[in-house]
Amino acid sequence: MRAVVASLIVAATIAAAACSGGPETTASATPAPTVLKLAQENVATAATAELSSGPQVSGQLTPAREATVRAQVGGSIVALTVDRGQPVKRGAVIAKIASRDLDAAMAAAEAQIRSADTALNVARTELQRTEVLVKGGALATRELDQARNAVSNAEAQAAAAKARQNTIWQQIDDTSVRAPFGGLVSERPANLGDVVSPGTAIVTIIDPSSMRLEALVPSDAIQQVVPGAQVHFTIRGAAGDFTGIVDRLSATADPVTRQVSIFVTLPNVDGKLIAGLFAEGRVAASKHTGVVVPQSAVDETGPVPTVTRVKNGKAERVPVELGLRQADTERVEITGGLDAGDVVIRGSAKAVAPGTPVEVVK
Repeated sequence: MRAVVASLIVAATIAAAACSGGPETTASATPAPTVLKLAQENVATAATAELSSGPQVSGQLTPAREATVRAQVGGSIVALTVDRGQPVKRGAVIAKIASRDLDAAMAAAEAQIRSADTALNVARTELQRTEVLVKGGALATRELDQARNAVSNAEAQAAAAKARQNTIWQQIDDTSVRAPFGGLVSERPANLGDVVSPGTAIVTIIDPSSMRLEALVPSDAIQQVVPGAQVHFTIRGAAGDFTGIVDRLSATADPVTRQVSIFVTLPNVDGKLIAGLFAEGRVAASKHTGVVVPQSAVDETGPVPTVTRVKNGKAERVPVELGLRQADTERVEITGGLDAGDVVIRGSAKAVAPGTPVEVVK
């Protein structure tokens, strides 16, 4: 901001000489008062505007959806198609784990199924033959019961063999590691050739289309925060101002700081916001329309707050009553003492003595 421009209008002294042969006389004019010249940025005009107030918040951006994709089966990673920062589509294969042992197990399971099917066919044929012989009286009824039990056992063996095959099929399918949803790869702790076990982290995927701000609010101000409230904040590393909506509040406070976490949803349609960036702002807990001036125009060092108003070309000290304050925009509401349209002096120049002539330089 430019410094206050002040200039002194120096009084002119007029001397008149006496007529020829007469006595010499001297006349001096009264000095003109000092005129304080102010630049535009040293004054402000009181205006009717909307103010909002609420607790300050700070925190960092986190993805709304995040998943760490882990190995479901053990083995060596034989293919890894993604790296950090790369986009992935839902269901895309992002890694492949060797399945040689599973291939052998599948071959054994298929052989067991063929054997079980053969045994079942034999049992059923034997049951049909036994039914005929029992009906003709050549065999006792207990032989029929035994033949039926043999069929039941063979069916159970065949079902068990197919269940084992399905389990192996699922394990083989799990050797292809797929993305659970579309997004960006944020971490890739695994590398090609690593031998992994079930549960080993391979990649972490985030959905950048929607971010959330995980911020902290002082416990004594938490009553002003409700789900659905707007949060206005800035993000370090991203240009512009942002607005989010309080989604929910944590049920517990931090045991050390006694602050409460809130979660603010923030659309990220263009994908420019990055997880991990620091943000700070304010919850818009209440709104009010009134006469507003910059905070720097108010002097609160005395028993009552005052402003220095420019009226009829002179500075005058005016006691005022204050209302809402908006810290992020450094504005304050004046509920009494000023009207919209009044010009006030801001910054250090507001300490000018009342009655001083003032001129605003355009």
